[in-house]
Formats: sequence, structure tokens, C-alpha cells
Amino acid sequence: MAFKIAFVGAGSVGFTRGLLRDLLSVPEFADIEVAFTDINESQLDMVTQLCQRDIRENGLAIDIQSTLDRREALAGAKYVFTVVRIGGLEAFASDIDIPLRYGVDQCVGDTLCTGGLMYAQRGIAEMLNICKDIREVAHPDCLLLNYANPMAMLTWACNKYGGVRTVGLCHGVQGDTRQVAEVLGLGKEDIDVVCAGINHQTWFVSVKHRGEDMTGKLLEAFENHPVYRDTEKVRIDLLRRFGYFSTESNGHDSEYVPWYRKRPDDIGNWIDLSVWINGETGGYLRVCTEGRDWFKTDFPNWLAAPPFRYAPEERGEEHGSYIIEGLETGRVYRGHFNVPNNGIITNLPDDAIIEAPGYVDRNGIGMPVVGDIPLGCAAVCNASISVQRLGVEAAVRGDDLLLRQAMLMDPLTGAVCNPPEVWQMADELLVAQERWLPQYGTAIAEAKERLASGKKVPTRDGYRGAARLKTKTVEEQKADREAANRNAGEADKAKEKKAAAGQG
Repeated sequence: MAFKIAFVGAGSVGFTRGLLRDLLSVPEFADIEVAFTDINESQLDMVTQLCQRDIRENGLAIDIQSTLDRREALAGAKYVFTVVRIGGLEAFASDIDIPLRYGVDQCVGDTLCTGGLMYAQRGIAEMLNICKDIREVAHPDCLLLNYANPMAMLTWACNKYGGVRTVGLCHGVQGDTRQVAEVLGLGKEDIDVVCAGINHQTWFVSVKHRGEDMTGKLLEAFENHPVYRDTEKVRIDLLRRFGYFSTESNGHDSEYVPWYRKRPDDIGNWIDLSVWINGETGGYLRVCTEGRDWFKTDFPNWLAAPPFRYAPEERGEEHGSYIIEGLETGRVYRGHFNVPNNGIITNLPDDAIIEAPGYVDRNGIGMPVVGDIPLGCAAVCNASISVQRLGVEAAVRGDDLLLRQAMLMDPLTGAVCNPPEVWQMADELLVAQERWLPQYGTAIAEAKERLASGKKVPTRDGYRGAARLKTKTVEEQKADREAANRNAGEADKAKEKKAAAGQG
């Protein structure tokens, strides 16, 4: 089979190298074309060297087309992976640090809450440029497989305004299915699940073992688990209140709803600091920073280490390669995908991006109708969908009023901040991220004037949050090289939570 796959944001070593291994583990894909592009030349060069070495050591003749010219990489591509982080870690730091001055304490800040909304403003502006390039130079039937966050908002914008068929992909359901099976004393292969909702707020609406509904047994199972009863307090409480277990993690879920992170003296009661994803303030920013610094410094050792092996048993769980395999070979694949709703989940809005089960074969990607999800679960999702819709429209129009309204309506931000604080926080974020927000020129100029006027609401300058840990230096990471390599090399930087729970 001969077709072209392009990676946009290929300097993301965790996603790029792992996805390429998954793709090239499919025997029929031994002759595909592969293109990498990124705006960071040194990062792109390092990842290309590493992946080209893997290809060569696995006996394949593919030469990666590595270029800073995105249109060159996209030319003729039938499939495109987007693994971009617009603004990099510099913008990400302001997503976390500026809201902290207003009391908004985020663990991740890349999907919802104030940080996720700003990430969307940067990401949507550039994703629409990527879509324009795809329309103009890629294969006429190109499929965009988006791994970039905020998943729902970016996928929403690409489908509605980008003119490119886009599916959003996430590894949350796969990891949490294993977790659900574990607490029931079963293997992942022993249970059949249906998850439905929105990305990172997807609910296990059906958990069956040999036809028996196990959903009602989950609360007791999680409450009695020797590790999860301490590390998953938010998700256990959501299970207790709503009756269904929710993806994505304790830290993620804690910042999507108004109840667990609104009072600094209460945050510690709901989180755990053994692994960042359990709720650490700015935890994802920390591990991403450590991973970037480690990879840049330790790169020669990565080249000297054994290559990835392209084999079925080494293949990862990310949906992307399996979708392409299904479309190209006809082998049936079932996963959970992010797509426009259009009646799939009947009590969520049709225009929303939902996450639900889908099937792939040579005929395409089919999404069965789920029907209604439980009313309380739908209510939680609908609160987030309203914020996402405002965030998408704000980014597309460059409308700072819609952006401010999105922040005000965000569950956690609205629980912590009053309207004057939200308005000023938005001003600070717009000004700090000016270089990545071309659509907000007028609004940023006005924000600068307001901030210079001296009429400001008080903020908590220097506040580091309720549970922030120090970012490790490269020297400090050398004490555990295996952990540092794992953190830098994994797309799912929460995999260590599985090891902490004894999952290996």
C-alpha cells in the first residue's frame, strides 16, 4: 500500500515516535510515505533522527520527509496527525500562573477551565491555518486525526470552520477501562464497556462481564481498592454522586467541575501527590517541562539506546494507527472517537463534539447511536459544552467578550472568581499571549490600556497554589534515568499512575 501520512508538530517525541511505531507495525504499511513538520528545527531534527534510526533498524526503506515547510509536508497526504502545542511551554506556563493569581488552581489546564480556554484560542487560530493548507495541497479525501488539546474545541473548530473531516483521538478510555477492570478483579479483555460523553468527561455508562452489568459494583470496588481509594477521591465522589465512573483522571476531573478545587484549604482533601495526575497544581506543566529538558540534554543516549521494535506485540493503544489500518485494509476496529454529535448522544447538543464508541473498516468510520446518557452525567457535560461553544466562537471571531463569557461560565473559574476578576484575568492572559493570538489585535490593545490605568482588582501575587511541586532540573532527573526517559518518551504522561497502582 502506498499513501502518505504527515505529522504536524512532529517535534512531540512521545506522540510522534509511538504513533510511527504503531503504524509501521502493520505489515501492509511497509512502503508508505511519512512526512514530519514542526516550527522548532532542533526538536524536529532530533525526533527525525530517532525515528529514522528506528525505521532503518527494523529493515524498512522509508525515508522520512522532514521539513519546516508545512505545506511541503502536507502535499498529497491522505492522513494527517496533529500533535501540536501552540505557544509551547512558554504560553502553557501563563495558562497556569496567571489564573493562580486569581485563585484558579489547575492541575492540567489544557482542556477546560481558564487554561484550556486560552489554549483553545491559540490552537484554533493555527488549526484553521493547518486546515487551509490541507484543503489546498493534501489528498482530496484527507482525514485529519487530531491528538492536540483542547480536544473537543479544536476538533469542533476544524469540522465546523476548517472544511476538513476531523476526528479527535484520546487514550483516556483505554487506560481507564484497564483501571475499571482491575478494581473488579478482572482483565481488560474480560469486560465490555460503552463510554459516552465528551472528551475527558466520558462516562462508563455500561460495564459488562459475560453479559452481567457490573456498573453498580464499581463504587464499592473503588472505595475498597488499596491505592485508588486515596488517589481517585474526586472520581470516586463523582461516581458516588452521579452513579457512573468518569474518565480521565482525578486531576483532570477536579478542574472541570466547581466542587473540588475552589477553596485552597479543601483541595488537599481531594487530591494525592504521589503522581502528578492525581491533582498536583500545575502538574502537567511540570512533567512536560522536565520531559523537554531531559530529551534535549540526554538525546545522544537516546540515539545509542536500543531502537523501537516494529511488531504487533509492541504496538501501543493509541487509536490512530488502528483507524488507518481499518480504512486501508478493511480489518474492523472498535474504539472511542471524538466527532460531531449529530444525534449520537441524544440528550447532548447536535453541534457538540462528543466521545462515543465507533467502528472502522474499509467503508469508513461508523458511529452507532448511543441514545440518552444518564441525566446527571448529561448535565455535567452540558455545562462544559456551553463553555466549549463560547470558546470556539470566541477564537474564530476574535471576540474577547465571548472569551470572557466562556471564562465566567466555566465551572471552576466561575466558582472561584467574580466578574471583575474574570475580566481583568482575561486582559492579563490576552496581553501575555499576544504573539499567538493574531485574531485579538484590537482587544489586546484595549486590554493593555486598561491594565496600564492602575485601576485594578487585587490579586494574589506570588501564590503558587495549594499543591505545587518544584520542577526538577536535569541534574536531579539523573537520579532516576529510567523515570526521566519514560516521562520524556511517553505520549501519555500519566502512565506512571498505573505502575503506582501495581499495574506495571
